[in-house]
Amino acid sequence: MIYIILLAVFFGITLTAFLKRGLSQKESHEVNPEDKDAVLKVLDDYMATFNSKDARAWQTTYHFPHYKLASGKLSVLERPDMLDPTTFITLKETGWDHSAWDRRNMMQTSEGKVHVDTQFSRYKADGTKIGTFESLYIVTKEAGRWGVKVRSSIVE
Repeated sequence: MIYIILLAVFFGITLTAFLKRGLSQKESHEVNPEDKDAVLKVLDDYMATFNSKDARAWQTTYHFPHYKLASGKLSVLERPDMLDPTTFITLKETGWDHSAWDRRNMMQTSEGKVHVDTQFSRYKADGTKIGTFESLYIVTKEAGRWGVKVRSSIVE
């Protein structure tokens, strides 16, 4: 009988400790408000500088080395001067004028890193949609500054 009582007390204490710890821990999808604002600003700046077709301003939203995984190919930009300036020319040939975020969902976070599920669309100057693309952006805080570290696009 004493063993049953001790076992019940042990499980009661263990369950109580587990529940208290579980309720007090930060969930992996929660982002503190300051970090959330900073990450959204980086993504806003990323899109604005991309749309301005200013490679130098665009690269200020990155952290280097910067990684991009698209069409089964991993590209690594070790330094800002490695950013391909022909990106804007290639896009312009498709009729592209600008892009816009459709979705930015912060999925996971840890100290200094946020995984952002994104979707953006590309448009012609007249507003005609060219295409919609889903990507995962990993935004990190390095040397006190948030920047885009990794992009992984789902490209058909």
